[in-house]
Amino acid sequence: MPTPPDPERPHPRPVLEPVRVLRPRRLDGLAELMREMDSVPARAADTDEAETQELPPVPPQPRTTSALRRTAVAGAVAAAALLGFGGALLLTGRQQAAATAPPHRPATTAPPATSPAPTLTASPAPTAATDPDGPGTLRPGDTGPGVTELQERLLRIPDVYRDGSTSGTYDADLTAAVARFQLWYGISGDETGVYGDDTRRALESRTSLGDDS
Repeated sequence: MPTPPDPERPHPRPVLEPVRVLRPRRLDGLAELMREMDSVPARAADTDEAETQELPPVPPQPRTTSALRRTAVAGAVAAAALLGFGGALLLTGRQQAAATAPPHRPATTAPPATSPAPTLTASPAPTAATDPDGPGTLRPGDTGPGVTELQERLLRIPDVYRDGSTSGTYDADLTAAVARFQLWYGISGDETGVYGDDTRRALESRTSLGDDS
C-alpha cells in the first residue's frame, strides 16, 4: 500500500516571545506620602485646640432703618392706646361726678304777673252785603216768596224752565233752569246756578210780572 505524501511544511518563521513592559516605581514618592500621613494627627490636634479658644466679643451692630421704623410705629401705637384709655377714664369720672352731684336749685324769684286772658269776641255773621253775588242772592236750598217770583219769571222765558214748579223751593230743577238761562244769555257775573244781581237784572229786564194782572 502506497504511503501518502507528507503535507507541505510551513515556512520557518522566527518565534515571537511575550513582551513585558516594566515601569519604574517611584519609591521616593511613596515614602513621602507615608511621612505626610504620620504628620496629619498632630496638625489636626493643633487645629482643634485653636478652634476651642474663646472668640473675641462681637461689637454691637447699628440698627437698620427698618428696625427703627418698626420701633417708632410701635411707640406711636402704644401712645395712642394710652391716650384713648386715659380719655375713657376721664369721661367715666366726669359722668360719675355729674351723677353724684346734687341737683341744681334755681333761684327763687317772684312769679311773673299773669296777664288777663284775652276776651274772645264773636265775629259778626256775614250779611248780605258780603255776598260776592250781591245782596238778595238766592241759592239752592232757599225758600220763600223770592224763590216763587224767580220761578214765575223763568216760566216766561221759552224753553228755560218748561213745566217748572212754583212751589217756592230752590230745588235742583230750578238750579238747572237758572244755569241754563245764564249760559244762553251770556251772564258770567254770578256763580253757575245762583240767582245773583247780574242774573236778576238780566231776567227782570226780559220779564214782567204785572202783564197778567
